[in-house]
Amino acid sequence: MLIFLWAESQGRVIGLHGGLPWHLPADMHYFKTVTTGHTIVAGSKTFASFPRPLPNRKNIVVSHQPATAFPENVSVLHSLPAVRAYAAARPQEKIFVVGGAQLFAGLLDDVDFLYRTRIDAGFDGDTWMPVIDYSQFTLIDQQPGIRNEKNPYDFVFEQYQRH
Repeated sequence: MLIFLWAESQGRVIGLHGGLPWHLPADMHYFKTVTTGHTIVAGSKTFASFPRPLPNRKNIVVSHQPATAFPENVSVLHSLPAVRAYAAARPQEKIFVVGGAQLFAGLLDDVDFLYRTRIDAGFDGDTWMPVIDYSQFTLIDQQPGIRNEKNPYDFVFEQYQRH
């Protein structure tokens, strides 16, 4: 099953200069907790924003570059149809698509679940989440985040399932 996992601020902002425009440790903890033991799929720019392949997860990069351009323990798929085929061959596996915007846009019709961290603050950005028709999804879980000195914004974790 394909699951989108991302954080967005007001205006659907998801990135700035190849990284996140905010610092929200609670969201990083959520990301780690949800994805550990599963597969993550990232575009090459998103993968490049990681300090290293993420531990305790199968790391897949979608890139036109050869597999030799990435660490040995990283799998490479070269197209969106290859991602779809990979997911179709593993219907019980949780496969988290974690960015970037081109992957989200290209796989929007294929996604089964949406795991969104909605940050109630405005940030400058240069990357936006594609428009999602939420009428095709049902909100199945919602957990407010805890605002504190380390997490200085109001935020909520939401999970949606396609009808």
